[in-house]
Amino acid sequence: MTNYVPFAYADGSVDSSVFQLSIEEGNAVAFTEEMRQDDEGQEIICGKTADGSPVFQFIWANATAGWLVCENNYSKAKLVVTGRYRKLALDNALMILFALSTADKGVALFHSSTVSFGDKAYMFLGVSGTGKSTHSSLWLKYIEGTELLNDDNPVVRVFDGEKAIVYGSPWSGKTPCYRNLSYPLGGIVLLSQAPYNKIHSLKGIHAYVALVPSISGKRWEASIADGLHDTENKLAKNVPVWHLECLPDEAAAQLCHKTIVR
Repeated sequence: MTNYVPFAYADGSVDSSVFQLSIEEGNAVAFTEEMRQDDEGQEIICGKTADGSPVFQFIWANATAGWLVCENNYSKAKLVVTGRYRKLALDNALMILFALSTADKGVALFHSSTVSFGDKAYMFLGVSGTGKSTHSSLWLKYIEGTELLNDDNPVVRVFDGEKAIVYGSPWSGKTPCYRNLSYPLGGIVLLSQAPYNKIHSLKGIHAYVALVPSISGKRWEASIADGLHDTENKLAKNVPVWHLECLPDEAAAQLCHKTIVR
């Protein structure tokens, strides 16, 4: 669990926790499927038990790693592990609980590669395979003073006054980048591949739509959907959002940097 070590602190108490998770070995959990997600060989199936408790089943390489059984407000949950891929089950359980239990608190767990430059951080969004990590690596290589904050799952929180802060997290995909740092969010860039480099600003509903696919949450549950909508709306209004159509080259990084860094 070395990815969690930078985020541990000794003076916390259970009373102040956002959620609590217990872990046990056990048998399969019966539930009715609602939806499933498949990403690079990993499958997550979500549903509900007969008594209405939310459940998530984690599958890797066609083998079940565990089942996460939650209370309805996601403040408490139990992870039932099978003995296979235990770390994967634990990481998924903690990430899901964090995203769902904070959705009504101005917090969003993004699927993004994020860099810092100067006193701000910048997030790169896009569907899997678009080149988010590649674009971050181009900033790191060609733009002096750039550092990687997180390469897969940074956290954004919008505070009173609608100031947005982006944080490193214990979840960073295939890149081991677990940094307990935070920066004001200077801009968000939606990437798409193209045979040229071109960037333009997104406003209003276009900015809002650019954010939604990259934020984790059970949007068919009203309380979670309402919380995420409020956060997305504030981000679209108060943080510059851009669309970069680009090649995976230095010129793309330089164009993006020159345009979005203020």
